[in-house]
Parts: sequence; structure tokens; C-alpha cells
Amino acid sequence: MVRSKPPHLAPLAPLLQKFVKSRVVVVGDFVADEYVYGETERISREAPVLIVRFERSELAPGGAGNAAQNLASLGVEVRAVGLVGHDALGSRLLGVLRAGSVDVKGVQRVHGRATEAKTRILAGGRSTRRQQMLRVDRTPEPVPAAVERRLIDDLLRAARGATAVLASDYGSGVLSPRVIEALRALRRQGIPVCVDSRYALNTFSGLTMLKPNETELEAATGIRASTPSGLARAARSLQRRLGCQSLLVTRGRNGMSLFERGRPPLHLDAHGEKDAVDVTGAGDTVAATYAAAIASGASAADAMRLANVAASIVVQKAGTATVDRGEILRELLEAP
Repeated sequence: MVRSKPPHLAPLAPLLQKFVKSRVVVVGDFVADEYVYGETERISREAPVLIVRFERSELAPGGAGNAAQNLASLGVEVRAVGLVGHDALGSRLLGVLRAGSVDVKGVQRVHGRATEAKTRILAGGRSTRRQQMLRVDRTPEPVPAAVERRLIDDLLRAARGATAVLASDYGSGVLSPRVIEALRALRRQGIPVCVDSRYALNTFSGLTMLKPNETELEAATGIRASTPSGLARAARSLQRRLGCQSLLVTRGRNGMSLFERGRPPLHLDAHGEKDAVDVTGAGDTVAATYAAAIASGASAADAMRLANVAASIVVQKAGTATVDRGEILRELLEAP
């Protein structure tokens, strides 16, 4: 595999200043990432389990919410379109998004459908680091037809004046075939539509960009992508079948690969030399940074380079995290 020579990154800095003039719609599965911290005290008499004394809890937007938060941290005007339940977690999630400068007028609160959530229990002994012991997931009910119709209306309304759309699919049913058709309509209007789908890549045909990781690419094509030739065959096969302009494949410690129609592949090593601390939500950061760059008029190659830098920063942070423009700018100017 031929890799591109790492370019001097400082020329990308002016692109960051354009982010504040861009407007991105984020549509998809908004998830409440809840963290419950406590101290382990003793074994329960009721069952052979640890008793955890509650200390505090935190909530961070996950899924499409994390992508939206990352975009807002980059200075982009963000409009969120999706669903949450008419419950306490939904209220908290919307509150955090509002506080992060995300416009949530397009997020419906649905009675009888729980807010999707991942509750992580982190605990440890006195004066020790809290470690994850358990995760409890809340999975929402299917989307009612009337809710779906309003969701599509909200999407089309939010997209007026948008410079890009980012679809974040975590398999919860928000991005239905009818919603995807609405995304194709926006693409035909000239709005770039970027897609980050965990389980259903093959349903997103006719859009601008897809961002699978290697495992997702293999699942979508049935082609082993762990070798250079396999990666190229899988990527080009999916690209031809779905008709996307570009395919950005994230490859963990092996970096990223960009496949554009009519261009040779571009391969980048992972930026920086530090080992990852926590990769939670790193894909959301990559998708958000790429979409922000495309919304600001960048080429796919430059969008990839910025996303590669953003990924190197966010994996140094614990839990669901974001990256801001200042952090990326410092890295661009300091990188050799």
C-alpha cells in the first residue's frame, strides 16, 4: 500500500476559520451516555454481587448527539433532528445539547418511546480509580408513522440554508428508508450528505460520503479488509454499489484511507505518536470534523487530514468527548 507523504499541516489552519460560517444538520439516533460513579463497599448478602455506594452521575450526548456536540465545539452552527423520549433522560440530554450551543428545535419528544441510553456503572475502592463494572442499555421502541412524517418535515426544514448534512445511524430506527430518501433529495439539491452508519451501510445509496471502519466495511461487502488489496477491493466494491462520491475508511492505529471516484486512494497514518487512552466516540469526532470541513468548502482530502488530527486528540480523552477548534489549531501549527 502506497501512503501519502505527511503534508505540512499549517496550511489547513485557515480552513478552521471558515467553520463558523457553515451550518450542518445532524440527523439520527440521539443517545444519552450516562455515567454513574460510586465506591465499592462490600459483597451483598442478597447475592454474590458488589454493593456500590452512589457518589455522582454525569450525562453526555452520545451517537448523533456526540457528533452534534463535536460540530458545535468546532464553531459550526448545528441543527439537530431526531427523537428522544418524554422522560427525565430526554430532558437532561436536550439540556446538555442546548448548553453546548446545539439547536434542538428539530428533536421531537415522543410519548411512550424511551430515550435511548447507555448507563455505565463505574466504581472502585476508596482512593482508587473508578473502573467500568457494568453497562445497562435502554433500547427505544419502533418509530410510529406519524412521528416519522414529522421527522422528515423537521429534516427538510432544518436543511434550508444548510451547507452539509451529517446522518448518524446507530441502528435505532430513526434513519428509516423514507428518511434516507429525504436525504437523497437533499443531495440532489446540491447539499453534501455525509453518513456514519454502524450497521446498515448498504441502505445509504446515492449520498455523498460514507464513513465505515474496517469491520463495518467487511460486514457490508463480505470482503476481508485487513490487507491492502482487500481494503481496496472492499472499498471500491461498496463505492460502486452505493454510488457515493467518497468513502472514508477509519482503521484505528493504522490511520485512515480515502477512496474518491476518479482519484487514486489516499492513505494516512494515524496522526501523532501517543497511544489511545479511550476510543469511545472517536468515530463521531471523525465524522463531525469531516462534515464541518466539507460544509466549509474543503476538498475531501483536506477534510480527511483535519479529521485525522481531530481523532488523535479525542482518543487522549476519557469517555465521550469532543475536540474544539483551538485544540486542532495548536496541533496543526505544532506538528512537524
